[in-house]
Parts: sequence; structure tokens; C-alpha cells
Amino acid sequence: MTYVNYSGNCAEAFRYYEKHLGGKLVFMMTHGESPVPQPDLGTDWKDAVLHARIDIGGTPLLGADIPKAEPMRSAYLTLNVDSNEEAERIYAALSEGGEIFMPIQETFFAFRFAMVRDKFGASWMILRERPPQ
Repeated sequence: MTYVNYSGNCAEAFRYYEKHLGGKLVFMMTHGESPVPQPDLGTDWKDAVLHARIDIGGTPLLGADIPKAEPMRSAYLTLNVDSNEEAERIYAALSEGGEIFMPIQETFFAFRFAMVRDKFGASWMILRERPPQ
């Protein structure tokens, strides 16, 4: 399971992943809904996400808003897809407003492969693997 910290846009990111990646939002609780008071965060964080879970392709992704969270730099969430069309669609959704590290392309190990950081700061690899030979 992977846990990603966001700097205030976790809810927006998870709803985007639900819409564009076919994810299923399972749980989302804001800091204001917490049964445990959190006076250190202040009122501007009451609508920020304390804990969320989305299932994407059978894999759970957990997340939260954390003050001073920084985008992922050395870790990638990897999505294995079943078709070139699905890879292209997901690439378009995740690269929109984000940063492309490797444009989607065919490689020796994949029919389609790309590396991007989405507009929410999460880094992704999109992979449609070639069968082993």
C-alpha cells in the first residue's frame, strides 16, 4: 500500500483520479471531521484531508493533506494497463497541467511507457508491458 502526502489538494487529486483513472473513492475524512481535536492546525486546515483511500485498478492508494508537504521526487506510482488506448488516455489525464519526464512511447520492455508528475505533485509511471520473450 502507498501513502501520498499532499499540500492541501488531496481531495481534488483523489476526485480527479476517481474520474480519470477509473478509481473508486472508498473513504475521505477532513481534519474538521476528526474525532480527535487538532488545535495545532488552525481553522484554515479544517477542510483539508486527514485521511483518504482510493482503489485504482485493485490497488489501494492512501493520502492526506500535510502542512509543508512536498511533491514526490524519487518514487513513482505505477499503473499497469491492458491496452495502448488506456495508456494514452491515462497519460493525457495525468500529464494535463503536470510535468512530463518521459513522453509516452514504445520501448523494448513496453508497448507504452511514460513518466509524469501530475498537477497535484504525485509522480506516475504508466506501463503497458510487453510479454516476456
